Amino acid sequence: MFKNFFGIFAKDIGIDLGTTNFRVYIRGKGLVFNEPSIVAINTRNDQIIAIGSNALKMVGKAPAHISIVKPLDHGIISDFEVTEKMLKSIIEKVQKETFTLLPRARVFTTIPLDVTEVEKKSLEDVILQAGGREVFLVERPMAAAIGARLPIHDSVGSLIIELGGGLSEMALISLHGVVTWKSLKIGGESLNKNIMNYAREKFNILLGDHTTEEVKIKIGSAFAHAPQEMKIKGRDLITGLPREITMTDAQLREAMMPILKTIAESIHDTIEATPPELVADIYERGLVLSGGGALLRGLDKLIQKRINIPIFVTDDPSTSVIRGLGLILEDYENLKEVIIPSARK
Repeated sequence: MFKNFFGIFAKDIGIDLGTTNFRVYIRGKGLVFNEPSIVAINTRNDQIIAIGSNALKMVGKAPAHISIVKPLDHGIISDFEVTEKMLKSIIEKVQKETFTLLPRARVFTTIPLDVTEVEKKSLEDVILQAGGREVFLVERPMAAAIGARLPIHDSVGSLIIELGGGLSEMALISLHGVVTWKSLKIGGESLNKNIMNYAREKFNILLGDHTTEEVKIKIGSAFAHAPQEMKIKGRDLITGLPREITMTDAQLREAMMPILKTIAESIHDTIEATPPELVADIYERGLVLSGGGALLRGLDKLIQKRINIPIFVTDDPSTSVIRGLGLILEDYENLKEVIIPSARK
C-alpha cells in the first residue's frame, strides 16, 4: 500500500537505450537527455570521465588509460558493467531533483523484437542495480508507433519501420500488439562501415568514424537526385600520411546500396507474411518510417519503388521511440496494455 502511495510522487523515467543514442524522458518534464551511447572511463580508478557528446569528442584522441566504450550493440547491452554505471549516473541526477524520502523511480525502457528471455532479464537487472525501483518493458517498434501517433488501439494494420543505429525492425501493429515482424541487425552503423570499406578499397584511404558520419549526413542519399560532392580527409593507407579526397553522392549510394536493398527486401517480406485483411489496410494507409535511418534522403522513394505502397516519414523520426515512451509515462492507464511481461516473474 505504501509503495503505491509514495509511487504517486516518484518520478517515472523513460529510457531509450539505443545503439547510437541514449535518450531519457521524465514524466512531467519531457526529454531531458539526448546523447550518443558512448562512455569514457578512466581505467586507473574505474570511474566514468564523460558520457555522450563529451565522450564522443575523445574518440581516437584519448591516452591509453582512458577507455572509450560503446556499451550497446544491435540494441542489446554488450557491456553490462559500463551500462550500469551510465544508467546509475543518469538516474542519480534525476533522483537528486526529488525529495530523498520518496521511492526510487519506475523506469520504462524498450527492447528489440527478437530479444531473448536472458537478454530481457539482464536489462531489467542492470536497471534495478543502477537505481530503478521497477522496470517496464516496451517493444521498440511499438514505442515508435505510439510516438508517431499511429492508431495502435484500433483493429487496423499499422506498419512501422524503425531504423536505428544498430537495428532495423519492421512491425505490423494492430490491437495493442505486433502481428508480424522482422528484425535485422543492421542500421546506420552498418552504412558507415560500408562507406569506410568503400573508401579503403577505391581510394586507399582510411576514414574516421566522425568523418564517415558527417559525409553520410551531408551528401548521403538512397535515391538519385541533383549531384553533390564533398571533400573529406583521412589517412593514406600507402604512405601513412593525411590525404584529402572528393566523394560524390553516387559513390556513397554505391557503398550503402547493399544494406538499403536488404532493408527494402525485408519490408517486402514482412508485408508478404501479413494477413490479407491487414494487407488491405497497409495498401490504403501506407507505412511509416521512423528512427535516425529514416532521415537518409530518398530512402522513402527507394522503398516505395520496391513495394509500390505509400511511404511516410514521421516528424522528427530519430526521437519517435522516446516520444512513444513519454506518451506511455504520461498516459499509463490507457497505454499499459503495450507493456510486455517481465522476465523476472
